[in-house]
Amino acid sequence: MEQVRIGIIGAGLRSGIAKYFHNPNGKSVVVGAADISFEKLKAFQEKINESAYITTDYKELIKRDDIDAIVVLSPDYLHEEHAIAALEAGKHVYCEKPLAITVEGCDRIIETAKKCGKHLMVGFNMRYMSMYQTMKGIVDSGVIGELKAVWVRHFVGLGGYYYYHDWHGTSQNTTSLLLQKGSHDLDVIHWITGKYTKKVSAMGGLDYYGGDKPNHLTCPTCTEKDTCPEASLHTLTQCAFRKEIDVEDNNMLIMELEGGIKASYLQCHFTPDYSRNYTFIGTKGRVENDDVGGKVYVKTRKSGSWHEYSNVTYDMKKEQGSHGGADPKICKDFIELVLNNKQPLTTPFAGRMSVAVGCAATESIRSGGKVVEISKESTITI
Repeated sequence: MEQVRIGIIGAGLRSGIAKYFHNPNGKSVVVGAADISFEKLKAFQEKINESAYITTDYKELIKRDDIDAIVVLSPDYLHEEHAIAALEAGKHVYCEKPLAITVEGCDRIIETAKKCGKHLMVGFNMRYMSMYQTMKGIVDSGVIGELKAVWVRHFVGLGGYYYYHDWHGTSQNTTSLLLQKGSHDLDVIHWITGKYTKKVSAMGGLDYYGGDKPNHLTCPTCTEKDTCPEASLHTLTQCAFRKEIDVEDNNMLIMELEGGIKASYLQCHFTPDYSRNYTFIGTKGRVENDDVGGKVYVKTRKSGSWHEYSNVTYDMKKEQGSHGGADPKICKDFIELVLNNKQPLTTPFAGRMSVAVGCAATESIRSGGKVVEISKESTITI
């Protein structure tokens, strides 16, 4: 195989990544797409490939002989169904994070990929962002000593618009936003430390969104749209204060990782700004990022060496491509995986473990903050 022929499941907002897969004169080409919305499919054709095959039945897409790999960009609760069906149809699979909304779902996908002998890759594009690659390089260099603590604060300034005006707002579709939104952060913690979480205790609540509004209410039809601070008149329009919303908008996790590393993760969806702040603390210093200002800071402490007299600031350079230049890189890695068996920066097991932490933390939150152990063992056998 010299060129990977790709089919896309899900022509919504995330489908913009398809442009990095469509290189007719290169190593991959997008030849088809499936979505329940024919209108979105037509728009997809116009943006990506006018001659692409389109269908409202994903099963019609995955059975085509002119498709080698499927990119799953559908809503979270459909990832398991779509990924397994594609693998069983003999296709390689790129699945957007989270891999599934349950640990059992992740395990079923991973075991199916093994059984079918097909490649499976998870869309952890933060591993491909230069800022976090820089932080990992610093930690791995040993300049901050032996890693002991990790603090992560995630300010989701557009949380209402992104997650409470559509399907994301209910646990039956997401389990928790600790999977949808937090899976990136939990994975970066695991990736940079090189350790997985062993146990977690968490607190959280639905402190702002949700409420007593009718589930069928939309912003354009609401009499309060001119005064409501969360009114959305754009793509996502379901009321952010409707009754069915039941996923926490304010979460605090405390984790113990392998090797005794202590970590905390805070996520809030009604903050005024958007940023991710990571701090890794070792026995000789710490590294911290400023993703708004594009900086990574290394601060050292007394160590009996020249390092204690030199703090370092890294200025991140701007890159081409969405998600800080990460999307074109991760798409390229998937193609190299399929064509040349070159292993990417992400792994299916890492996808499984970030979901495991998110599910365990959600269980802890909804049971009063109890400590929940996390197993690395598969929950199923095929």
